[in-house]
Amino acid sequence: MSTKAAAPEQSVSLRSLIGPLMAVIIGMIMVILDSTVVNVAIPGLQADFNSPLTTIQWTITGYTLALSAVIPLAGWMSDRFGAKRIFLISIVLFTLGSVLCALAQTAEQLIIYRILQGIGGGMVSPIGMAMVFRLAPADKMGSVMGMLGIPMLLAPALGPVLSGWLVEYVTWQWIFLINLPIGIAAVIVGIRLLPQDIINKKVPSLDIWGMLLAPIAFATLAYGVTQGGESWTSRPTIISLSIGAVALILFIIVELRHKQPLLELRAFGSSDFTRGVLISWITLIALFGAILLVPIYLQQIMGYGALKTGLILLPQALASAVMMPIGGKLFDKFGARPVSIIGMIIITAALYMLSRISLDTSIGMIITSIIMMGAGMGLSMMAINTHVLQSVPKKLVTRVTPLTTAAQQVVLSFAVAGLTGYLTSRIVHHSLSITNLSEASTAGYGDTFLVATAIAILGGLLSFTLRKPKKQPEDDADGGDQNPNPVMMMGH
Repeated sequence: MSTKAAAPEQSVSLRSLIGPLMAVIIGMIMVILDSTVVNVAIPGLQADFNSPLTTIQWTITGYTLALSAVIPLAGWMSDRFGAKRIFLISIVLFTLGSVLCALAQTAEQLIIYRILQGIGGGMVSPIGMAMVFRLAPADKMGSVMGMLGIPMLLAPALGPVLSGWLVEYVTWQWIFLINLPIGIAAVIVGIRLLPQDIINKKVPSLDIWGMLLAPIAFATLAYGVTQGGESWTSRPTIISLSIGAVALILFIIVELRHKQPLLELRAFGSSDFTRGVLISWITLIALFGAILLVPIYLQQIMGYGALKTGLILLPQALASAVMMPIGGKLFDKFGARPVSIIGMIIITAALYMLSRISLDTSIGMIITSIIMMGAGMGLSMMAINTHVLQSVPKKLVTRVTPLTTAAQQVVLSFAVAGLTGYLTSRIVHHSLSITNLSEASTAGYGDTFLVATAIAILGGLLSFTLRKPKKQPEDDADGGDQNPNPVMMMGH
């Protein structure tokens, strides 16, 4: 990168980032929040639409599949049409889908509108993360990414609280209508505060085969894993996973052979990137699988309502919000390895505490455990994600963030389906020898949390292999200046 181009980047201050960061955070909060709010509303939707659970579940599955399908397009779209423009269009589409969801008269309409939501929301997080990453000064990267990570961890925990209150005291329609003012605010703030795009006219034509194979691979794998939660040997599960596996293999071959691929799989050529991604996957499996099981346990075994369950989970979100910026400062000072190791130790201890759960376990112990999980998550996930982004050339960030985000969607599906399937099998196993169903179920939860503990230990051990990424080149082989002032070149 030329000296002339480097100077403006170093002049970017944290104060100048507040506006763009606010615009991105508002948009991300709205989209991430909607990933969890529907869960609490499922019984109300069943009653209103007089539909079975197998149908209503598609309001969640369809949304997730749509997210997985469009994420790979985010990099090319932002390069070709400008990151700011695509970011704002995505928010508008998501907001429109939210309003339509509130107006749905049948379960089928709601499912279709949720898919529309997912199509809009899928690009918001990867494009938003890439924009902020390219704006942030190198010496403040951890602090900036820590601030950006707050909505990524805060929103999923706040979702059940907000949804529980709206469903209990208003109507389920408001879990969607609340996105309207947030969406309007996100668009207004984005138009005013996000830097103007300068379109890169040298972006090659769209990778058609990649565009076709990626949604098929990610969507069918996600669907297959979701079905696997009920039965891994059922015909729909086997067919979906088979189609997804074949499409994924073909997609990998196409992307590695393409000069300008839809997703930059060559990033896996960096051992630093590969180690970071692998650790993030393992952490997600242990952490988010367990986070899903805790509210189910609180409602099914302890008999708490949706709102009370959401309030019990709130300290986890607060712990994450507190530790994220602290983790960012520690990352800037010490790097990813010590921060990630400390975070994984805290997560492992919390999961082990939950593995000892019984009917006599106090709610105070459960709350302590989820606070520890939130704190460990705030430290480890921020450090690992920032490490991953620093492991690739800055000019490839817009291609790598869709890659990592799409992969995380699939990994999360595996975590949820795999751990819930294991939970069911362990409950059945214990019920053969324990007549008290609540006691047998609690034993099953303990076994499942123990598996999550083992997975977290593996992630902690792998964290010792992290090292400071090698300095990545900023320029293409042709010597062109690929990263002029990032404030002015958001669409580059």
